[in-house]
Amino acid sequence: MATTEVECRRGRLAALSIAAVVILVGVPLWWRTTQTYRAWLPVSQITELAKLQLQLSVDVEVVFARGTVTPEQQKKIPLTRTRDEEHTVDESTALRYRFETKYRTATIMEEDALNQLTAAEADVSLHTLSESLCGSLVVYVIPESSSLLPQGGEVYIGQQRTALLRIGAQMRVGRTLEQLLAHLEPRLKQVMQVMSFSHSDITAALSDRVRLSPGSKQSKADSMRAFKSSPGYEITFSLLNPDPKSHRLHWDIEGAVKTYVQPLLTKLAPVANFSIDSQILYYAVLGVNPRFDSSYNAYTLNAESLAHVINPVEARLGSNAASSNPMLNFLLYVPDVQRSPLYIHDHKKQAVPSNAFHSPRWGGIMVYNVNDYYGPDAEFPVDININMAKVMGVFLAQLRLLLGVQTSSHPPGFVMAPCGNTGIADWELDRLMWSRSVENIATATTTITSLAQLLDQIGNIVINDNIAEQVSSAVTSLQLAVAELEAGNLGFALQYSKEAILASERAFFDPSLLHLLYFPDDQKFAIYIPLFLPMCVPILLSLLKIVSEVRQKRREKQAKKD
Repeated sequence: MATTEVECRRGRLAALSIAAVVILVGVPLWWRTTQTYRAWLPVSQITELAKLQLQLSVDVEVVFARGTVTPEQQKKIPLTRTRDEEHTVDESTALRYRFETKYRTATIMEEDALNQLTAAEADVSLHTLSESLCGSLVVYVIPESSSLLPQGGEVYIGQQRTALLRIGAQMRVGRTLEQLLAHLEPRLKQVMQVMSFSHSDITAALSDRVRLSPGSKQSKADSMRAFKSSPGYEITFSLLNPDPKSHRLHWDIEGAVKTYVQPLLTKLAPVANFSIDSQILYYAVLGVNPRFDSSYNAYTLNAESLAHVINPVEARLGSNAASSNPMLNFLLYVPDVQRSPLYIHDHKKQAVPSNAFHSPRWGGIMVYNVNDYYGPDAEFPVDININMAKVMGVFLAQLRLLLGVQTSSHPPGFVMAPCGNTGIADWELDRLMWSRSVENIATATTTITSLAQLLDQIGNIVINDNIAEQVSSAVTSLQLAVAELEAGNLGFALQYSKEAILASERAFFDPSLLHLLYFPDDQKFAIYIPLFLPMCVPILLSLLKIVSEVRQKRREKQAKKD
């Protein structure tokens, strides 16, 4: 009897010991070794960034030339004024524009520069005196008697960040400086919108984040034509020769790129990196058969058929699989003898002067006719040297549109200087940088916010230290970009916004996020039930038996006492 009691006690102790080891050691160890590692993320800062509050600050300097202010008005100069504009785009996006305008009189050297014969010469001379910072503007107010502007011209916008504003007779009706500035304010506001940014440009840059109002359809169309902001772009120039037996084409693409394209890309270096290559495709034909028009005595391509031209040609262009950057394609098509000359017609059935067209976010195609080279005594194949100046003039205009360099419609009385050899004016570059900075910030914010929401909803996704580092880097860069925009440092703001979008995309598309992205509960039960059930059933039964015996003994003791 005693032996049986000892064995029962030993069995109970063994069962309790095994249960204690399983509960105190096994379960915590299993929980620790099987839990998903999730590094810390700055969730509170991401939540703050989700409510996008941007302030764009522009420094404007207004310089009065001799003869534009009276001695009494000149006593109150220099002075500074600040104008703020607030716009609520939607419930989570708000924009604020701050224009800090400083008024002063021209120096002696500036007066000498303003005495040049033409406005272009004055613009160059003023630029040599002092170079304006990126994102800033300088407006020189010149008297009505000045011959720098042509008849009827009130504002001249040069290649740099300077403008000439002629003060009219209606602006001199006031006797005080406040009245003069009040008359200048509408024109200054127009100059700022043309040379810096407009509200429609900024809201168009936010098109992926907010819904645009009907009044900004033109800006939306411009933004849909241009490529989305990217750290880099691949540019490919292709020469299509459908009939090598008829003509042997020669194009100096290397020299043309160096002369016409490279200056523009060098100027756009703060915005993105560019790589250029070229190719010649033989026996490449268009996907549409042009129609012969007897009234023009030529073959024509109407606007409706242009959409069907790209796909067959695109199949032969190839792509750079090693790069994820967008590709811009520029095709020069030389028609064969049987379909030459070939002209492109618009929707009004009129010939397009450039004989070219572009496709939004893809590239452009130009038709280059060489039928004049085919004389009665011509020997085939005919050697043809392509006029690269003519070709590159068309491709440069298309490249500006596709990269988002928009030449905004200017008000009446504005005289715009040509962009020069670089293909882009300084103030045009500033307009692009303002839009790209806002677009990068909005895109990076949306990416980081979406990633944070995904990780919060699905707890099985692993968040390793590399992802946490990229997220923290993106948040820090976003905060710095917003701060630099508020301070008016456009160059730094664009650089930080580029770093933010790179870090956010690296975090969002990290392959480690997909390892446990889909791990439903039924799979967990299928794995753990065969593992734990055989072990847990004996332990639970032993514990239940022990509990039952303890209760039985308590009842027996209670019965003896009674």
